[in-house]
Amino acid sequence: MVEGVVKEVKDCSPDMWYLIDEGCKDSWIFEGHLIPLTPLPVIPQFVADAIDTFKDEGDSLAVAIDYEVYTNELVKELSLDRKMRGWLWEASNQEFFARAWLDGYEVEKEPLYYVRLPLTYWDEDKAELEDVYRHLTWNITSDETDFSGRTDWRKADGWRTRLTEKQIKDIDEAYWGFKVPVEEGEEEE
Repeated sequence: MVEGVVKEVKDCSPDMWYLIDEGCKDSWIFEGHLIPLTPLPVIPQFVADAIDTFKDEGDSLAVAIDYEVYTNELVKELSLDRKMRGWLWEASNQEFFARAWLDGYEVEKEPLYYVRLPLTYWDEDKAELEDVYRHLTWNITSDETDFSGRTDWRKADGWRTRLTEKQIKDIDEAYWGFKVPVEEGEEEE
């Protein structure tokens, strides 16, 4: 087995060769003989937040991985998600957490939702009640909220209608009952 740092890569189509610096000598290795890189673990955003927070605080992995550390007081003090304690209680997640802490991680893409509020109004032209929907819009810079009939309303000015669960609940927990999932690949209007 060869260990070292890649110094040069040669494309000898269809094969790739790598010049490996082994310290005392260099060796050319065929791509097929390289050990594939292990993909980084994909973790939820709340786990990434906990890892970053504990590392910023200068704590060790042993402290951060202990689910008993996640008391209500600490969660509030460090602005962590309450779900961490239950997530780490699962033994399989503890190894996952350690791998993410040591090797790095990718953050799981959070599902996005629209908040569609039903509105009934009197349509003068039709002389009847009309049912329409308004979408909750949130300005990411000013933290203002408003309602619109379109999902792309003032998008360029920092306004968003596609929100995460946390964003919706931070605005008002009552809006969570009016969520509609954004379909994957759905284009904004």
